Amino acid sequence: MGATRQRVLRLKRVLDKTGDSKSGLYRKIAEGLFPKPIKLSIRCVGWLEEEVDAWIGERIEATRGEHGDEK
Repeated sequence: MGATRQRVLRLKRVLDKTGDSKSGLYRKIAEGLFPKPIKLSIRCVGWLEEEVDAWIGERIEATRGEHGDEK
């Protein structure tokens, strides 16, 4: 059984994927509305891509409904 490769995204890529601003992203983190970053080094953090993608999927679901028939 092969190990699942987890990809870590840096801030710029997370902002690109979510379309959010840096301050907006950190506000959502503080409010518990976005996954917390993981510490990579003293001055470096990142986010697991699968958690970011899941959050995006949840936003799509909340906006469009389960069957995608709400516009």
